[in-house]
Amino acid sequence: MKKVFLSAAAVAAALALPGSPALAQTNEITIGISVTTTGPAAALGIPERNALDFVPKEIGGVPLKLIVLDDGGDPTAATTNARRFVTESKADIIMGSSTTPPTVAVSTVANEAGIPHFGLAPFPINDARMKWSVAMPQPIPIMGKVLYEHMKAHGIKTVGYIGYSDSYGDLWVNDFKAQAIPMGLTMVTEERFARPDTSVAGQVLKLVAANPDAVLVGASGTAAALPQTTLRERGYKGLIYQTHGAASMDFIRIAGPAAEGVIMASGPVMSPETQPDSALTKKPGLALNTAYEAKYGVNSRSQFAGHSYDAFEVLKRIVPVALKTAKPGTPEFRDALRRAMTTEKDIAASQGVYNFTEKDRYGLDDRSRIILTVKDGKYVPAK
Repeated sequence: MKKVFLSAAAVAAALALPGSPALAQTNEITIGISVTTTGPAAALGIPERNALDFVPKEIGGVPLKLIVLDDGGDPTAATTNARRFVTESKADIIMGSSTTPPTVAVSTVANEAGIPHFGLAPFPINDARMKWSVAMPQPIPIMGKVLYEHMKAHGIKTVGYIGYSDSYGDLWVNDFKAQAIPMGLTMVTEERFARPDTSVAGQVLKLVAANPDAVLVGASGTAAALPQTTLRERGYKGLIYQTHGAASMDFIRIAGPAAEGVIMASGPVMSPETQPDSALTKKPGLALNTAYEAKYGVNSRSQFAGHSYDAFEVLKRIVPVALKTAKPGTPEFRDALRRAMTTEKDIAASQGVYNFTEKDRYGLDDRSRIILTVKDGKYVPAK
């Protein structure tokens, strides 16, 4: 497997996207991957890049060529990367990015060009992005429901919200309104912050003043630790709920003692050891974590590594199907991949069991979620 790593600076010049690039048949499958390995969201993108060490070098007897670019979490850079994959690399498949705004940007380019796209962050998939894009992370409604059910079971009635001031934060607010309010929960205050912010003291003071029974944090990566630590520093004693965007060992490292007692939605890859042997997610989760921690250290596992790793678990199923009817480097091959996504069923991976359809571009069910807490500096199943 060939891998090429470039920085965003190397591709800073904008590239024009032609409506229908001419592709020639090749003897390898080219995969363009835009992830965030620098900037505030690097804690998400670096594990996604690292997991590429453990994916197949070939599928169906055809070598894979991986081209990996950093987008710094910037939608403009992600757009430029995606256009380069189309115009220069003649990619058969595009993946990325690590956070919601640049993932939307990559999806837009992929759908314009007609190239299968695997999003590595939750993102809204509308009609314009429906045909060629799928998302590897769990959809917000699946992860939100398990958190709201936990709130109800523990007598929580009022919730304060603090989350990103972008589309990821919007997804969580909208989901709370759609699911939690009908369950009897009330959002008493809504606060936002930008991903690069280094302080949320003002927002937390308003949350503490509202005195909700619990606080929901709609953030991801190490930035999710900022509200967590500030709330505890300001004396907030209630339960704090974190979304699956925070599920990594880095969260515990950054939040320190303030992480104790957090309630966190997570993909099963964070704790495959506690899954029953019958769980289809157990074997791939153990395989990824064993390889990842052997190279990057004990307790280095990350949910985000699972997103990129699982994209290749899907490819292991759909590429052989597509190869029966078309050759890499052709529009016919790309379309065959797209169609195979919806015909292959029960694709077991570390983060869930995928069953994509023409309308469901997440393809996951309740097998894709667990709920954790932090006790003595370690993740354990929450009660």
